[in-house]
Amino acid sequence: MKVLVTGGLGYIGSHTTVKLLEEGFDVVIIDNLSNSKIDVLDRIEQIAKKRPRFYNFDVQNKESLESVFVSEKPEAIIHFAGFKAVGESCQKPLMYYENNLLSTFALLDMMQKYPKCKNFVFSSSATVYGEPDSVPLTENSPIKQATSPYGQTKIMIEEILTDFSKVQKVNIAILRYFNPIGAHQSGLLGEDPNGLPNNLFPYINKVAVGALPKLNIFGNDYKTCDGTGVRDYIHVLDLAKGHVLALKKLEKDCGLFVCNLGTGKGTSVLELVKAYEKANNIKIPYEFAPRRAGDIDENFAGTEKAKKELGFVCDYTILDACRDGYNFQTQELKRMKDKK
Repeated sequence: MKVLVTGGLGYIGSHTTVKLLEEGFDVVIIDNLSNSKIDVLDRIEQIAKKRPRFYNFDVQNKESLESVFVSEKPEAIIHFAGFKAVGESCQKPLMYYENNLLSTFALLDMMQKYPKCKNFVFSSSATVYGEPDSVPLTENSPIKQATSPYGQTKIMIEEILTDFSKVQKVNIAILRYFNPIGAHQSGLLGEDPNGLPNNLFPYINKVAVGALPKLNIFGNDYKTCDGTGVRDYIHVLDLAKGHVLALKKLEKDCGLFVCNLGTGKGTSVLELVKAYEKANNIKIPYEFAPRRAGDIDENFAGTEKAKKELGFVCDYTILDACRDGYNFQTQELKRMKDKK
């Protein structure tokens, strides 16, 4: 199967691309490099021993997008090309609505026009559950008003995909995943955002190698075990495997499929910091800061559906993710120094 991966040089996209190539899929990437680096293309090839075809443009550019559909004739799409920072979305809501919605519209328009492409995997999020009534969150937990514009775009796109699936003969997997962390064991791929990191784990990585002086923990008065927010941290390699399993399910013409991808276990921010320190035998200096808009107390996944319908179970632990993340960041720092 030929798969079009939007945002395929990004953090989750690059790891998923490697897994797809290793599983024998033919991969085409579209990425505008707004939050990724072109070097990742060579690194994907170095790991997978295959090079995906790459196009550098914004998915919203319909003329360029259609040219790829005409020349490549993809049979499936995995859509990662969305902005994803909760805090930033509260400050720049229009940017998030425009990018996340219009990129999806453009892809669905191409699927209507070129019906041989009938499989679509959407990168959704547990944020669609909002402030949960109880945990763990299952696929039957109520979808609530999102706590951020980022989360609201995910809810809106899920509704769009649901309606689209009713009128178009397509297979759609909506994957609601929790908090990806870690990196590829080779140290070649990891989360290395342009500018100051918006997410916790890459921030910890930067502090660990001295690129940032300390970690700011936003809020210590949540209703949790230690006052810091609790999330379900899943290794990015497990997440990548989940996408491949979902794509294989779509090959069986399953229609619309909604599934959580997580570990089923909550970990607080402080617990993650302590795990990072234990895994790498270092200290992470931190201080508490005020809560961020849009953050909630606690969420973690119910994983029964993923296990039953995809055969999905996690292979990696929090300590694995911490070791792999630190390994990537130290190697990345060395690569940067070697370039100078």
